[in-house]
Amino acid sequence: MMIADAQVHIWGADTPERPWPKRHSPHRPVALGKDELLRAMDDAGVNRVIIVPPGWEGERNDLALEAAQLHPDRFAVMGRLDPERPGAMEELADWRKSQGMLGIRLTFHTEWQRPLLTNGKLDLFWPAAERAGVPVMVLVPHQMLHLLEPIVARHPGLRFTMDHLSVPSKTRGHEAFAGLDHLLALARYPNLAVKASGLPSYSVEAYPYRDLQPHLRRVYDAFGPQRIFWGTDYSRLPCSYRQAITLFTEEQPWLNENDKEWIMGRGLCEWLGWPLPAA
Repeated sequence: MMIADAQVHIWGADTPERPWPKRHSPHRPVALGKDELLRAMDDAGVNRVIIVPPGWEGERNDLALEAAQLHPDRFAVMGRLDPERPGAMEELADWRKSQGMLGIRLTFHTEWQRPLLTNGKLDLFWPAAERAGVPVMVLVPHQMLHLLEPIVARHPGLRFTMDHLSVPSKTRGHEAFAGLDHLLALARYPNLAVKASGLPSYSVEAYPYRDLQPHLRRVYDAFGPQRIFWGTDYSRLPCSYRQAITLFTEEQPWLNENDKEWIMGRGLCEWLGWPLPAA
């Protein structure tokens, strides 16, 4: 079974030559680079990773693209774009022409980002991405999904993937999944999928995180295995990389082998247009 992780951040140090915008702190104090990530992937049995450049570095894609170009069978990128930067919309037509670049990731979970869903500054982005065939990964908490739904409905040719099951940041246990119904309601849109990523961070139990199981089952029943993508957000995992895999491959008895094939990598690659490796 081919295993592809739907989200991992890599980043470089905050230096005068490559300064950060000081938005928020990284997941860990020491930067995670491509070489360390490759070793972790090999040890755990992960074939592929979608690199998502982290927000604490700003709108940078350089390290992610370098990794994807050096290791095209192992890495691909959902890059960052500042939609308010002059000329940004014009870049979308050629966005996927950069080797390794599959799409764009947008985040709306902070106070300064949330207005972008309502102030009209993204009105040109959505149709431009749809025309260019650029899929988007979106981080929107449950309580804000009603703002995204009209956009999903207006752009049926644009593929949306909801990060971390839209669980609000810094929540755990019952609080984390209290608004899950808002996400499940969006399953009726065939152009929307979900990332079951970073989930151990939202549990109040130890591995195998039994409190996650009923929520995962509800997501499965709503979206089906072809629109659920396993991922880790590796740099903040509270368990081993291997345990993040076996959480799905061994600890969810209601998943059959075909389900696991889709959830653990095939569905993600087909959704984003990352060709599957030769048999």
